[in-house]
Amino acid sequence: MGEFISLLFLLGVVGAAVGAATNYMAIKMLFRPYKPIYFKKWKLPLTPGLIPKRREDLAIQLGKTVSEYLLTPETIKKKFLSEEIRTNVLTYAQNKVAQEVFTNEKTINDWIHLAGFTQLPQSVEGKVNDIIHTQFISVKNTLSTKSIRELLPDDLEPVLDRKIDEAVIQILKKGEDYFSSPEGTMTIKNMLDDFLSTKGSFGGMIQMFLGDSSSLVDKVQRELIKFLQAPGTASLLHRIFIAEWEKIKNRPAMDFMNDVNFDTIEANVQSYAKNALALETRLDKTINDYWPKGKEWATNDLLPKIMDKAFLAAEGKLEDVLKRLNLAGVVREQVDSFPIAKLEELVLGIISKELKLITWLGGIIGGLVGIIQALIVFMTN
Repeated sequence: MGEFISLLFLLGVVGAAVGAATNYMAIKMLFRPYKPIYFKKWKLPLTPGLIPKRREDLAIQLGKTVSEYLLTPETIKKKFLSEEIRTNVLTYAQNKVAQEVFTNEKTINDWIHLAGFTQLPQSVEGKVNDIIHTQFISVKNTLSTKSIRELLPDDLEPVLDRKIDEAVIQILKKGEDYFSSPEGTMTIKNMLDDFLSTKGSFGGMIQMFLGDSSSLVDKVQRELIKFLQAPGTASLLHRIFIAEWEKIKNRPAMDFMNDVNFDTIEANVQSYAKNALALETRLDKTINDYWPKGKEWATNDLLPKIMDKAFLAAEGKLEDVLKRLNLAGVVREQVDSFPIAKLEELVLGIISKELKLITWLGGIIGGLVGIIQALIVFMTN
């Protein structure tokens, strides 16, 4: 009986050790060895381990699984482009716009400083002054180098030429009215008296011959009116005006502006522009000051439309984006580049308890097999 117990114990222990060791080696051989082992040119069977050996197939299969079953367009649409997600994103955007943009705590100047522009008003005023200065230089150069004829618009020059005829008629009419008036009569009389008084005795003889200067005034007045009404007078004035006008048109415009102080005008224009812009004052206000209804429009009209278009665009482009991303290839590359030792550590860290149970289970089964063998040996002997 003692021999039977010894045999039973021995075979049970040996079976348990063999079973536990077998399961332990099987688990280890999932990962170990990481690389094939060679004896000269002969490779040791079952090296490398199962996962290192089938690593490429595993990577390909994982890539297909992720792209075909896990991260499909339908799955992403369901999880990330659902109505609930859209509502949450819209609410978040509306709150942010209301709190950050349409707030009375930040002026436009504050937003400009956040963008990195600390001297914007001074920079803008400097640019405006430079533009005005450049324009004045250009104007002066143009006035100095071009004639009035060149500066006149094509449709304006004929109009001005026609105005000469109207000017001649107006001048003659005004002259006729003036010399026919009492004021004109008095002017003629004064001119005749001044003329005769400067001629000494000759002037006195003329006055004695013609009598009182009043009769002479009437004669001169009639002759002046006849002269103004004569067709030749209008033609003469017209020719004189046309000739002078042609001379004027051929002269540089700057010839008529020698007394104009352009520097003073430029400084006044720059000062006016600065006062009209008033950038410091304008930028020291909030967006609400310039756009009181902006918050309501942005949150209730603009953002919902933007979200609708963004989600529609995302849905339309999702399948194409996933194809371009080539998720299967990405997963395969990542699995191929993942260290086997790290993968082993990760897997064993997750299921270490289960693997220990499997090892113990192998020992138990091996022990039971040893005990059964001992019983069979005992019964047959």
